[in-house]
Amino acid sequence: MSEITKAQENLSIDLMVTDVVEEISRITNKDKDVILTEFLNSKTGKLLYDESSKLWWSGPSEIVDMYMQEIADK
Repeated sequence: MSEITKAQENLSIDLMVTDVVEEISRITNKDKDVILTEFLNSKTGKLLYDESSKLWWSGPSEIVDMYMQEIADK
């Protein structure tokens, strides 16, 4: 089995962020650009880009739920 390259991993994460931002925007009725900035600055967004967390292996729904819980806890 071949390993995933760093470029493939980064692309997977970026695509996941796109899906997550679209879903959060739909739920909250907020502009996608606003959500993108807020998500990338959140603990969940930072954790997603921490390759050791492997959060990007999760589905978008799980990540959305995690982010929504994070903002609810604020």
